[in-house]
Amino acid sequence: MIRFLSFLVVTVCFSVSFMSCKKDKLLTDPSATVAFSQDSILFDTVFTTIGSATRNIRVINNNSQKINISSIRLEQGASSSFFMNVDGVPGKEVTDVEILAHDSIYIFVQVFVDATSPLSPFIIQDRILFDLNGNQQSVKLEAWGQNAHYHFPDRAIQYKNGYLPYSTLSNDTTSGITLTWGGGSGASDNKPHVIYGWLVVDSHQKLVINPGVKVYFHQNAGLWVYKNGTLQVNGTLGNEVVFQGDRREAEYSDMPGQWDRIWINEGHTDNYINYAIIKNSFIGVQASILSDASQPRKLKLTNTIIKNCSKWGLYTQYFDVWAANNVIVNCKEYCAAMSLGGNYTFLHNTFANYYSQDGGRGGQPCVHIDNYDGTVIWPIDSMYFANCIIEGSQGNEFEQDIKFYNAAQKCKISNCLIRNSTITNTLITTSVNIYNGNPAFNDPATYNFGIKPASAAKGIGDGSIITTYPSLTQDIKGNFRTLPLDAGAYNNQ
Repeated sequence: MIRFLSFLVVTVCFSVSFMSCKKDKLLTDPSATVAFSQDSILFDTVFTTIGSATRNIRVINNNSQKINISSIRLEQGASSSFFMNVDGVPGKEVTDVEILAHDSIYIFVQVFVDATSPLSPFIIQDRILFDLNGNQQSVKLEAWGQNAHYHFPDRAIQYKNGYLPYSTLSNDTTSGITLTWGGGSGASDNKPHVIYGWLVVDSHQKLVINPGVKVYFHQNAGLWVYKNGTLQVNGTLGNEVVFQGDRREAEYSDMPGQWDRIWINEGHTDNYINYAIIKNSFIGVQASILSDASQPRKLKLTNTIIKNCSKWGLYTQYFDVWAANNVIVNCKEYCAAMSLGGNYTFLHNTFANYYSQDGGRGGQPCVHIDNYDGTVIWPIDSMYFANCIIEGSQGNEFEQDIKFYNAAQKCKISNCLIRNSTITNTLITTSVNIYNGNPAFNDPATYNFGIKPASAAKGIGDGSIITTYPSLTQDIKGNFRTLPLDAGAYNNQ
């Protein structure tokens, strides 16, 4: 029995040793191949000079012996726009790469786009070639590149905790200068704009953005309309002006907080944004006084979608805002926060908050308005919500802290669908509102906040609104409103 056990132990050890030797032996069979986790790597639109996110591919040795890949290289060599890192070794070509039996390695790939290309957009292609035992395999690389106008900071403002990098719209300090983006006949006129740091529309400068222009912001970047500057966004239905982050890969399409905000200060009455899409920012639009409360401070916001902000959608401080046919939805905190008084008219807007990313909502209601900062009561000349939807995933979605300022103060909410208990502040007049009814949105998960026929917002609107404001006879999608009017930015069809 002891001899048998000894024989068994020797046999097992010999078998293990034999198998180990076999695995360690280099496979030279010409028919040997490797497997790939995918047969191609696609980079979505990548802006010139920005580069891209890193993509990776796994190279797998399914053979029972180790292999030596004599060369892993980019087919276009040194001229390739792609860059590789093969299992920790960077280069356009890496040689003698061993992979143990039933093991694998990773290749990481980046792409940089040639800014001198006249095409917009254009396709960049290459292949990774693998030479193994006299055979060649390949993985396709493809990137869509796009040339653009770039705005890089060339100066900085020092503040307590650091510096704010910025550039100005133009170095021309001539009073009344106007710069226009888009709308021209040449390819250069229609290229997108990519902003690094803050781009400042300085005092007495005007920025006009024409239909279809795409504005992309690098991380922490923003557009600042400084006091006495002017912003006019002239989007149209189906050809909206889009403001978003500069990462075009699919995983960034719905990621909040990629850039900072559009910030508008006092000094003009003709700031307006019409038919824009503002998404994935920290704050969508901020309209606030910088230093002089006696200056005009007006913003007209129409037919615009603000969504998926990591803090607030619309944020104002003592401003005059006229807003209609807007959809402001899915923000980490407030979809709309109006503070320190002001003058506000909201007609046929849809405010809805079902934000679910990054741990979900921060607990704030969908809409907030106040004229009190804890010490000072600010003038609130007028507050008027009519034919609006204020909805969300919490019990109370409308919050107000309005205190008496003077007898001329007028605050009214009428013909709205509101997720809230009845508003009891005696300084606010309420009329024909519906509380806690089902808005029956089409599909909030895909940002489709149109309403179904069963919606509680159906037919509750004040019909006099389209008489007083003929521009509102059509909803945000261009559909004609019919009596009785539906609340919100969308008319049910």
